[in-house]
Amino acid sequence: MNRILKRAAIAAIASTSIALSFASAKADEFINVLTGGTSGVYYPLGVALSKIYGDKIEGARTQVQATKASVENLNLLQQGRGEIAFALGDSVKLAWEGDTEAGFKAPLDKLRGIAAIYPNYIQIMASKESGITTVADLQGKSLSVGAPKSGTELNARAILSAAGMSYDDLGKTEYLPFAESVELMKNRQLDATLQSAGLGVSSFKDLATSLDVQMVAVPEEIAGKLGAPYIAATVPAGTYQGQDSDVPTVAVVNFLVTHSEVSDETAYQMTKQLFENLPALVAAHKAAEQIRVEDALKGMPVPLHPGAERYYKEKGLL
Repeated sequence: MNRILKRAAIAAIASTSIALSFASAKADEFINVLTGGTSGVYYPLGVALSKIYGDKIEGARTQVQATKASVENLNLLQQGRGEIAFALGDSVKLAWEGDTEAGFKAPLDKLRGIAAIYPNYIQIMASKESGITTVADLQGKSLSVGAPKSGTELNARAILSAAGMSYDDLGKTEYLPFAESVELMKNRQLDATLQSAGLGVSSFKDLATSLDVQMVAVPEEIAGKLGAPYIAATVPAGTYQGQDSDVPTVAVVNFLVTHSEVSDETAYQMTKQLFENLPALVAAHKAAEQIRVEDALKGMPVPLHPGAERYYKEKGLL
């Protein structure tokens, strides 16, 4: 009888152990941070954010995924293949609406907002020898507009359209990520590249130290024609080597976005730890200097995640 009881006790302990193990596994949160190309701004900020989450969110396991940025990130979120993503505001708006031309086959109804972060500046850099100094000068020239259907490429279409142009007016259109565009320019195979990124993007820093270049002006009236979420902006003198004066351009705000199936607690922690560890993000890239909690809700194109909403209520912003 004692032997039977002993076996029963062992079985009960084993069963409890398995149950506890399962509960522990469920308590672990996997956070895949969707970024962009490794030579852009999303990627280093994503790496820093991943480390913050891994260090500060109990039980979190994190991963950083390099992607084609905004459009791919938003589609991956809808599929549940990421927990938080960087994306341009216009891309988020078009994703929520299900704009097929922008790369969204149907409305991405699972998207939920975490925070507005820093603005992306639409930066066009041309070789000095091309003679391009303003958007109108791109006519008949070769231009790289970013990866196909990327947020950058959507920006390129919008900018040219507001200037009364299209890809047909260019001499040649290349659909390449930042680093590949820069390599073509170094090899004198491309006149200019348009890149939508935070100021001081590494690909342009690299190009400006390797080639005589010119930042291309985007006139202020183009921002007026585009309207929200675009705003008039300036690339300050000295942002890149050889840039001696301010250059007008347009900007569009970036957002951190999640999806509805991420738990409220995880979304709360992702929001809280973002704003409580901003110095680590600034150390990763100076674009993060422009992230402010008081601006976090401005222009949010999708509903807030309830977890993020809880954080903003605690901060008195809702």
